[in-house]
Amino acid sequence: MFRTPEGKDIFVVDGHTHFWDGSPENQKNIHGKQFIDCFYAYHTGLSPKEQLWEKSKFEKYSAENLYNDLFIDGPDDIAIFQTTSLSDFYKTGFGCIKRTSEIAKRYPGRFIVNGAFDPRDGEKALEYIHFMKETYDIKGVKMYTAEWNGASKGWRLNDSEAYKCFELCDKLGIRNIHVHKGPTIIPLSKDAFDVHDVDHAATDFQGLNWIVEHCGLPRLDDFCWIATQETNVYAGLAVALPFIHSRPRYFGEVIAELLFWIGPEKILFGSDYAIWTPRWLVEKLWAYQIPEDIAAERGVQLTDEIKEKILGLNAARLYDIDIEARKAEFANSPFSIAAE
Repeated sequence: MFRTPEGKDIFVVDGHTHFWDGSPENQKNIHGKQFIDCFYAYHTGLSPKEQLWEKSKFEKYSAENLYNDLFIDGPDDIAIFQTTSLSDFYKTGFGCIKRTSEIAKRYPGRFIVNGAFDPRDGEKALEYIHFMKETYDIKGVKMYTAEWNGASKGWRLNDSEAYKCFELCDKLGIRNIHVHKGPTIIPLSKDAFDVHDVDHAATDFQGLNWIVEHCGLPRLDDFCWIATQETNVYAGLAVALPFIHSRPRYFGEVIAELLFWIGPEKILFGSDYAIWTPRWLVEKLWAYQIPEDIAAERGVQLTDEIKEKILGLNAARLYDIDIEARKAEFANSPFSIAAE
């Protein structure tokens, strides 16, 4: 729980977290090393100095590290695991639904585990969606359209194979489709993360919520036009939010654009743990105000009410989280994070 300087408790749903294994032992080839090295470059480039990790810990951290950083030293009430397989790069997968589900069982009520699938696998992808729903009762999935699969170096949300998978997700009640549409990671193709296929899929699957992670950066303008038209498209702040430290004016431009175009009900907080830990992100967001000239030009403000929506209320709505019930459930937790 995050407590503001005014003493108000804010319910935090961290919409974008990982439990990965990017260690040398799990790397299948040079691309596994390139991928985790690129993640580490984002970590070192955008984090406050006091938040930097040693490379070995960053490559593979423990479940205890994760729980502490999110819930004890961190402000999260609920965290959503986003599965990213990258099975062409890692022996047991980069982020594995089996591993995250085991953690979720250890800490009941704290985690929501999302799955992942690759529509290029055809009938096996459909079978796997059934398996994830029956085994883990997933409410959402993470789509990684630039992921390699043999000779294929990417796919689009409006591919025919993908549509079969989304039809099944809709039928099974897997409503929340998180899509990485943001900065590229070595060796993946930047073009395979283009946002334009979101427009097609969101139009054709009105019963699904399309959470565009990283809000399309560096394609923010394209994303905003699409998300304005499509009522079921949302912006995830993972990767965008850390600029609040290293380039606060740039973050002001990003959040002002989002507020102008899509409004405060369609923006979701995500730390992208373990690239960044959530405590400093939440503290800086709560203290942040959009520069006056940017706010005046867009006609927007980042009020406390809007911050509360971004930090938890919006994600709680998408995932049918009963906040009052969860608050009661967590009332005896021995930790609460106060703003510094």
